[in-house]
Amino acid sequence: MTVPLPRTAVLTGVLTTAAALTLSACGADSDASTPSGGKSAAAATTAQAFGGMDALVTEAKKEGTLHAIALPRDWANYGALIDGFEKKYGIKVEVENPSGASQDEISAVTSRQGKENAPDVLDLGSSFAQSAAQQGLLAPYMAAGFNDIPDDQKDSIGRWSNDYGGYISFGCDAKRVHTCPTSFKDLLKPQYKGEIALNGDPTKSGSAFSAVYAASLANGGSFDDIQPGIDFFVKLKKSGNYTPVASTAATIKAGKTPISIDWDYLNAGYTDEFKSKGLDWTVTVPSDGQFSQYYSQAINKYAPHPATARLWQEYLYSPEGQNLRLKGYARPALMTAMEKAGTLDKAAAAKLPKVSGTPTFPTEAQQSSAKFALSQTWGEAAG
Repeated sequence: MTVPLPRTAVLTGVLTTAAALTLSACGADSDASTPSGGKSAAAATTAQAFGGMDALVTEAKKEGTLHAIALPRDWANYGALIDGFEKKYGIKVEVENPSGASQDEISAVTSRQGKENAPDVLDLGSSFAQSAAQQGLLAPYMAAGFNDIPDDQKDSIGRWSNDYGGYISFGCDAKRVHTCPTSFKDLLKPQYKGEIALNGDPTKSGSAFSAVYAASLANGGSFDDIQPGIDFFVKLKKSGNYTPVASTAATIKAGKTPISIDWDYLNAGYTDEFKSKGLDWTVTVPSDGQFSQYYSQAINKYAPHPATARLWQEYLYSPEGQNLRLKGYARPALMTAMEKAGTLDKAAAAKLPKVSGTPTFPTEAQQSSAKFALSQTWGEAAG
């Protein structure tokens, strides 16, 4: 994630597909993962398969720790989620490299197999999640509510499923920028010299990748053709409007990135955060390039704390967890189902940035192709 640069990956696409890895599960078969009933948490595909939620909670408390990477507290309300999980279960959540990217998470999984410091859980741009599944890195698990997640937003056997998402948006410091942009076309205006930033490198960051995809849709491209988006940023760079500084809360406060192309839930969160500091941060979903995507949750196939990893999934997909996402301006994957069930926080839902129409999503193949095209040209063209 790169919200810094982490979650910074939100897609449903894909990274370069590596060959499936044959891994040794040193941590997965430890005594801690096999309770007296003889059931292995590392093999459980549902809480029921492990003996129910009570059994899962008991085993997770024995493990006592959840290790994660790239979960910034100010990203989609992760701070409240982490605090809520720790308070509810008495389990410590350790977060390494909170400003890391989706690729950093995958790299940690592949390089730390069998080690206690391997990540238990992953929050990945959907494209990165699909790539990790193809590499054989993820454990199948279906938390409560899995059946209510739309089919095109989850893996059929539960290796990953979407959790929360939003739209690419323009965040703008209205006190520094005389007239904030409302479209990608506006970004080319000379008045924005050196002011426009992404959340990170599009070849590593989901949000930055999605910004290029959105720019493509705004310039005659499609889910099958991201090249117009790459060309747009080349033009933006040549005009001097684009700055290579990765946008974060710190760079915004310092005035280094007065216009940030990022997820609407991050930009909307900044609006609240900066208000007390006298900064007027406005948020607009561009009229000419609406692009929506979700981040996915997954469990490391060889998680050192397999029961806790599964309990974390149950918490994230519970009404409590999904409503905490909503309070962080992220659109939860179970929003429609919760609305029907009467468990949705309506007040929080009403505060979401306004958009029109029904979002559509690129297929795995389309995102894979777009990722490849970007990897071949971004560094030389606009990086």
